[in-house]
Amino acid sequence: MTWEEFERQFPIPLNDQQKEAVKSVEGPVLLLAVPGSGKTTVLVARLGYMIHVCGIEPERILTITYTVAATRDMAARFASFFGDELAARLEFRTINGICAKIIAWYGARQGKKAFSPVTDEKRLSAILGAIYQKIQGGYASESDLKDLRTQITFIKNRMLKDEEIKKLDEKAGYPLSQMYEEYQKTLRKQGLMDYDDQMVYALNILKRSPETLEFFQDRYRYLCVDEAQDTSRIQHVIAALLAAKNDNLFMVGDEDQSIYGFRAAYPEALLSFEKNHPGAKVRLMEENFRSNARIVWAADRFIQKNTRRHEKHMRAFRPAGNVVRYQELKGRRAQYTYLAKVAERCDVQTAVLYRDNESAVPLVDLLERKGIPYRLRNGDITFFTHRVVQDITSILRFATEPRNAELFMQIYYKLSTYIPKKAAEKAVEYSQRYGVPLLDAAIDCGYLPSGSIRFTKGIRTHFQNMLGETAAQAIDRITEYMGYKEYLNRSGMDARKLFVLRTIAGREETAGSFLERLETLRTIFQEKENDPSCRFILSTIHASKGLEYDRVYLMDVKDGLFPEKVPGIADSEEDRETYEEERRLFYVGVTRAKNDLCLFSLPEESTFIREFFAGLHEQDGSASVNAGPTGAKAERKEPSGRKNRNAPLQSWQSYMHANDNPYKDRQISPKENREANRQTDAGFAKFQNSLAEGLVVEHKEFGTGVIVMLNDRLAAIEFDGVRKVLDLRWLYEKGLLVPKA
Repeated sequence: MTWEEFERQFPIPLNDQQKEAVKSVEGPVLLLAVPGSGKTTVLVARLGYMIHVCGIEPERILTITYTVAATRDMAARFASFFGDELAARLEFRTINGICAKIIAWYGARQGKKAFSPVTDEKRLSAILGAIYQKIQGGYASESDLKDLRTQITFIKNRMLKDEEIKKLDEKAGYPLSQMYEEYQKTLRKQGLMDYDDQMVYALNILKRSPETLEFFQDRYRYLCVDEAQDTSRIQHVIAALLAAKNDNLFMVGDEDQSIYGFRAAYPEALLSFEKNHPGAKVRLMEENFRSNARIVWAADRFIQKNTRRHEKHMRAFRPAGNVVRYQELKGRRAQYTYLAKVAERCDVQTAVLYRDNESAVPLVDLLERKGIPYRLRNGDITFFTHRVVQDITSILRFATEPRNAELFMQIYYKLSTYIPKKAAEKAVEYSQRYGVPLLDAAIDCGYLPSGSIRFTKGIRTHFQNMLGETAAQAIDRITEYMGYKEYLNRSGMDARKLFVLRTIAGREETAGSFLERLETLRTIFQEKENDPSCRFILSTIHASKGLEYDRVYLMDVKDGLFPEKVPGIADSEEDRETYEEERRLFYVGVTRAKNDLCLFSLPEESTFIREFFAGLHEQDGSASVNAGPTGAKAERKEPSGRKNRNAPLQSWQSYMHANDNPYKDRQISPKENREANRQTDAGFAKFQNSLAEGLVVEHKEFGTGVIVMLNDRLAAIEFDGVRKVLDLRWLYEKGLLVPKA
C-alpha cells in the first residue's frame, strides 16, 4: 500500500508536521508535541502506517504508555481506525507491564520464582510505619508515610547511589537513607518487591542476561515511548536497552510539559536524545488545536523563558476567540466567594485548577455549605494528615481534655512551656496518680525549673481562655501567643496550612464545631462520589494533564504559593530546575482551556500572571479586567448567509492564504511592519479597540458583515457568505466600517 492509498482508505485528518511524524519509522526519532497538537491521533496513525505501508508485523511493535488507562485508550483508538483484529496483535503496555513480562520470562528460563509484587499500598504503609517508629521513636502520620513512599520512588527511579541517597537526608528532615536501607532489607527478607522494584530487577536482568536482552530486542524491533517527558531515568534506560539492537526508538513527548519531578520524571532524556542517539531525527508538532489563539500566544511567550527546552513555538489553529481575563480580588478568600458564584451559574464545562489539593479545601467547604454541586478529581487527605493540621487539632482538643496524656506528649514541646522531656514524663505519672490536669501536674510535680513554671502557667491560662473563644480566635491564640509559630520556624515546617485552617475556622463558632467540620471535609475528600454530568470540576493541574475544558480558572497563582519561590542570582541550579518545573506546571494549567481562561489577580506579587499577561499585551493588547463571575462572553452572531457554521475556523495564516485576500501575494517588508506598529494615534487605536471577532459591522460598500478573524493590521469579514480580508488602516482612514447598532 502506498501513502496515497493509505490516506484514501484511512482518511485521518493530518497537517504537514503530523504527516511527517507518521512517516518517521526507521531509526531513532524524537517527536516533540505541544499541548493540544493531536499526539494520540498521530501515534495511532503511525502504527497503522507501519503495518499497512511499511509491512511491519504488529507483533514486532511495542508501545509503552505512562498509565494503564492510556494503554486502553490507545488500543481503542487504534481499533476505531484500523479494526479490532489488528489491535489485538499490537502490544500496548506500561513500563511496569513490560518489566513484569521480562521478570517472568527470565524466571521461567532459570526455574526460579520471582519475588511477589506488592500491589496493596496498605501493606507497604504498614511496613514503612513500623520502620518509621523504630527509627524515629514516634508514630508516622499518613502525610509522613506518603512523603517517605514518594522519596523511595524517587530514589529508585532516579537510580541514585548510596552517597546521593544520604544527601537527601537533610532535605527530607529525617534519616531517609537509613529508612530506605531498612525498607529494602524488609522487602527482601519477606520475598517481596514493590512497584518500583519491578523496574530495578528487570533492568538488572537485561544487563546481566544477554539471552534475555536478545530475546526481547528481537521480539520488539520497533519501540514507541509515549509521554516521554514524564518517564523516569530508569524507564528511559530500559527503553534504550530494548531498542539498542535495532535502534528504532520513537520517543514522543514535550519537555515543556514535564511536571512530575517529584515522581522522578527525567526530561533530560529528551534534551540529550540527539547526543545519546547519533543520527536521530527530531520532529515537531507545534500546532495547538485545542485553545483559542490568545491563550496559545500568551502560553507560548511564557514558556519561551524556560532555559531547559528545545527550540519550538506553539502555534494556534483556532482564531483569537474570547479574551483571557484576570479578575482583581482583594485576597485569597475572595476567590472562594467568586468561584461559588461561578458554580451556581455554571453553563459550560468549567474547571478550577490549582497546584495543590489544599487550595480546594476552603472552596469545597463553601460549596458544601451552600449545597452547590461540583466534581472533585483526585481528592486526597494529605492536607488533613499534615503535621501542622494535626498539631492544631491536638492543641484544640487538649483544651477540653487537659488530662489526655497522649495529646500532652504530642504538643508540650511545641508550645512555649519549656518543659524538659523528663519533666513531661513525670508530669504524666503525677497526673495519673492524683487525677489532676497535666499542666497542673507539670507545675506541681517538682521536676520543673522555676523559669519553666512561669511559662507553663502562662500556657495554662491561654488554654483556659481558649475555651470561651471562637475557633478562629483560638487558632490565632495558638500561633501568635502560645509559641506555635516559633516552633514552626525552628522546625522549618510549612506554615501555609494555617491559612486554610483559619479560613474554615472563620465559618465556625466554636473549636468543637471546627474540629467536627475538619473531619467532615476529610471524609468528603476521601469518599466523595462524583456526578459525571456536573459541569463544575475541581482538580489539581497534575490530575488534569491530558484533559481539556471549555473554561478554566486558575487559583492561588501568587509568589510564595505558585511558584513557591522565585529564584535569585545566588540560588542553586536545583532551585532553578524546581522553578522551571513550576513554570511548566502553570503552562500545562493554562493550556487546558479551550475557550475561556481566567486568572485571579491578588494583592500579592505574581510573577507568573505578570509574565503571562505581558505576552498577551505584546501580541494584541487583549485582556479583560473584572469580568463578571459567570465568565460568559457574548455569543457570536453571524449573518444567515454564512455557510458550514460548524466547520472549524482555520489559523490566521492559513485562512489568509486560502480566502479572498488582496494582500496574500504581497510581502510586507520589515520597514513597513515597523512603521505599521508605530501607527498608534489615538483615533486609530480607538477604532481598533472598537472591533472584535464576532462583531456585526456595516461596510459602506459591502453592507452588513461579521468579523471572523482580526489582528492589529487586518480584519477578515464575512459578507453574506463571501469573506474579504481588509486593511484596518484603510477602513479607518476612509471611514468605511462601523459597528452595527
